[in-house]
Amino acid sequence: MNCGSISFHAGLCAAALAFCTHVRADDVVCGTLESATGGQDAMIALREGESVNFWRGGSVWHGALHVYKDGEVYRVYWQPEGSGDQYVLANEGTNAVRFILTPTRDTKVDTGPGSLPP
Repeated sequence: MNCGSISFHAGLCAAALAFCTHVRADDVVCGTLESATGGQDAMIALREGESVNFWRGGSVWHGALHVYKDGEVYRVYWQPEGSGDQYVLANEGTNAVRFILTPTRDTKVDTGPGSLPP
């Protein structure tokens, strides 16, 4: 999943880290999220504790997903390994996403609404 331009399933949340500010679909890609277990081409399962890496400029940050639900609304967060910070994956249009540092909300669940493409 690219934070600048991404093929994104409707209805799912997604995002870009704090240092990837003001990214739009026509901007240069600032990073890529990928499955830590399946690699570049694997789907990213939206489930609690799913290992997901964030790649940017040849560097990688390991992390995990956390899934919360409020009624029919799911919120998916990415947490860098060794950090207490969690970034909600926020939709910023059809082909653009952003990570937003924010406290978690709602009830933690084991499984979310599906998966995202890399």
